[in-house]
Amino acid sequence: QAQLSESGGGLAEVGGSLRLSCAVSARNVAGYAMGWFRQAPGKEREFVAAITTGGRISYADSVKGRFNISRDNDKREMYLEMNSLKSEDSAVYYCAAKIVGWDLTSSLDAYDYWGQGTQVTVSS
Repeated sequence: QAQLSESGGGLAEVGGSLRLSCAVSARNVAGYAMGWFRQAPGKEREFVAAITTGGRISYADSVKGRFNISRDNDKREMYLEMNSLKSEDSAVYYCAAKIVGWDLTSSLDAYDYWGQGTQVTVSS
């Protein structure tokens, strides 16, 4: 079992930056692959970024070069550094964890645990 809790959302200007954190409560945090997803009003939840136990990383094309995902297993946290924000980045951002830690996947269905989400609003 794992419990996830996001923080760091809020209001940012176009071109600005925000850093999201995901606190993970689990027995073996290092064993989980982790991911970030987002959902804008009226749209389906979509993949943003993922990181495996071995540090392999994947990004959605829409955020590649602007967002950075990282994790600190000792602190039981995962992060999403968001730079050069665009209005279309506005969404509720969710962190997720999957038991199969070596698997780098963008599929929502592959993730076993989810946080409650944090709102990110980018204003122009």
